[in-house]
Amino acid sequence: MEADTVSKQELVTVSYSGRLAVIELNRPDSLNALNLDLLKELLACLKDITVDEKVDMVVLKGSGRGFCSGGDIKAMLELTGEEDFFAMMECISELAVTLYCIPKLTLCAIHGAAAGLGLSIALACDYIIADTNSKIAMNFIGIGLIPDGGGHFFLERRIGEVHAKELIWEGRVLTADEAAAKRLIHETAENLEEAVDRKIGEWRQKPTAAMIKTKKILAENNRPYLLKMLELEKYGQLKMRRTKDHQEGIEAFIQKRKPVFIGR
Repeated sequence: MEADTVSKQELVTVSYSGRLAVIELNRPDSLNALNLDLLKELLACLKDITVDEKVDMVVLKGSGRGFCSGGDIKAMLELTGEEDFFAMMECISELAVTLYCIPKLTLCAIHGAAAGLGLSIALACDYIIADTNSKIAMNFIGIGLIPDGGGHFFLERRIGEVHAKELIWEGRVLTADEAAAKRLIHETAENLEEAVDRKIGEWRQKPTAAMIKTKKILAENNRPYLLKMLELEKYGQLKMRRTKDHQEGIEAFIQKRKPVFIGR
């Protein structure tokens, strides 16, 4: 995917090649962990692309060793008050809705880790291809939290309520093949770049205006439910942040040990 023009931002890189926009998360030293600054830049990029009539396809990927390790734990610990917490959650919610409803065909290219909020963002895309060596997890449960970023909505839509609960409650790290078998992602690839180029090439040969119209109809129909789910996640997450299990999960994560949960 050679780009005709490239514009760089501090935490997000956007490149354009004809009708295609490629968005790359750019915090490689932290495995593209999502802090508020990255979330804001990603949201701004998506809004710019939304109104760009020349673009009808978007690829979302990550720089460095992985796609996205999830929310930035350090940034989470700095959210000491409700005002800061709600500002973060509102940004996450707006990002989820914008990506899900964007009037473009979206493809997420996963390599390395796609975990927690990073996986929620990936699931908001229309199509997901993962490198065969990828590790995929909805692992909020490990620190006593619940999925956010629309994670409940996207999982239920893809794999159904029963399997969504199982995946969330286990918090197990899946291989790419396991994720594909569960229909969490669409395909795996030994050469991710070639697989992405092939899929984009297929889309280029299709009537994308008709495909996008179908997407818009389904997205507008589902939008109220997504908004409700995001609101439930926001207040649910606030409550979970106050639990002893969350504090234990964070301490165990920092100390690199197995947490001991007590159910409250």
